[in-house]
Amino acid sequence: MKETKKEKKGLGNVFYIGLLSFFGGISQDMFVPILPLYLANVLGFDKTFIGLTEGLVTSGVSIFRFIAGFLSDKFGKKKPIIFLGYFFSLVARPLLAFTTAGSAILGLRFLDGIGKGMKDSPKDALIADSTQVSTRGRGFGIARALDTLGSVAGPLILFGLLYLFRDNILKYHFILLATALPLFFTLAILVLKVREVSLQEKPLVAVARVALPRRFYLFLGIFVLFSLGGSSDAFLILRAQNVGVMLLAIPLIYALFNFVYAAASIPLGSLSDRIGREKVILLGFAAYALAYLGFALADAGYQIWLLFAFYGLYYATTEGVAKAFVADMVPPDHRGRAYGVFNTAIGIVALPASFIAGLLWDKVSPAAPFYFGSAVSVVAMLLLLIFLMTNE
Repeated sequence: MKETKKEKKGLGNVFYIGLLSFFGGISQDMFVPILPLYLANVLGFDKTFIGLTEGLVTSGVSIFRFIAGFLSDKFGKKKPIIFLGYFFSLVARPLLAFTTAGSAILGLRFLDGIGKGMKDSPKDALIADSTQVSTRGRGFGIARALDTLGSVAGPLILFGLLYLFRDNILKYHFILLATALPLFFTLAILVLKVREVSLQEKPLVAVARVALPRRFYLFLGIFVLFSLGGSSDAFLILRAQNVGVMLLAIPLIYALFNFVYAAASIPLGSLSDRIGREKVILLGFAAYALAYLGFALADAGYQIWLLFAFYGLYYATTEGVAKAFVADMVPPDHRGRAYGVFNTAIGIVALPASFIAGLLWDKVSPAAPFYFGSAVSVVAMLLLLIFLMTNE
């Protein structure tokens, strides 16, 4: 089916929004694959502390997702909020190189998380506003693909830096400082290329009073339950090392995961336009259950490579598609608020999820968090099936 001029223009804006995520992804994934190793192996923090730290950061900043989503609806401006979000990350990430105290690291990760919280909901709402129902799955797929391509480039750059500084005791510090560079490109693209989208209908007074649809809250409840079994991806990296994967190989494995995620995002997003969002998300939950079961059973390095690649399919079937589904369920002038509620709820549950994962790792076994996550995802699949049948 041929795209209209309006659809092409909207997808063009989505492309530039995706470029923000591309460079932001490079920055983030230059240090994410080695941060838990740095905290555990260099600074000596245990897994429970790492899980608590990651969960607390994610949960603490979730309130800023809600605030940012609400403000983007109220004032109809998303770009200034997105700018502040990326700017906070630009400040926080390099400063990690200059501290070893747990409280200071927590504070900087919290600031970085505030940045993520501030940009996520307005950015999602801007993508939704730029697309039509017929192209929304593809639009979110394009944005997720570009985001994830940045997350392919980031680990490859990380691999190069680790190799370059392999004999330097300050290698982690150089990498943390380098994370600031891609964010300058992100801010430039935001200012020069991304455009605000004016909606025809914006009853600002009603934003705080009109309830979001019941269907939205049912879906959110299922997703929150699913997220309870989803510990931070830091535990996947720690599991890779636990099974015997060498430090230099970890960025390459992470790049493979993101490559699969990026390659599958657009076709799976387009698939959700044709067969329905819920069905594609259901496939994502199944992929997650199988991947986590695999991580629990893994006992050889080559298995980790295969599992990370398969895990990329979970993200491709779930991340962008779930956000497109949220946009389908709520009125245009409430999307910022809806994304704020959605992202906040998922963020809050990250604290108990990551804490439970760390506790299971330390007190039971390294495989225990993955058995738990797989079991919870199976329960969420069953609930999503009921949701799908009762809403057809």
